Amino acid sequence: MVLASLSCAVASAVDPAPADYLMRMDGNHDGRVSLAEYQDWLCYGFDAMDRNHDGVLSRDELPGGRGQVISRDAHRARLALAFGRQDRDGNGFLDARELASPPR
Repeated sequence: MVLASLSCAVASAVDPAPADYLMRMDGNHDGRVSLAEYQDWLCYGFDAMDRNHDGVLSRDELPGGRGQVISRDAHRARLALAFGRQDRDGNGFLDARELASPPR
């Protein structure tokens, strides 16, 4: 799954404490992470792999040339689903505790 590969790539590159991770993702510095901030942060891996910048990861851009072709919009939609699973209190934002917890 491309989402898992991209998320793992970002997670392995940076392994901060939950509060540090929240601070990095929190673009407007309000102490919580919105869906848009979450998607923007986790699209870093997608954008780095999209060498021709066409908004689509083709097979030759995927690790090992394997996996399904995916658009940036489809990737963001998958991230929205993951965000919803991590937003345990359903308030539309993630706090440090929710970011540290695996999605349900």
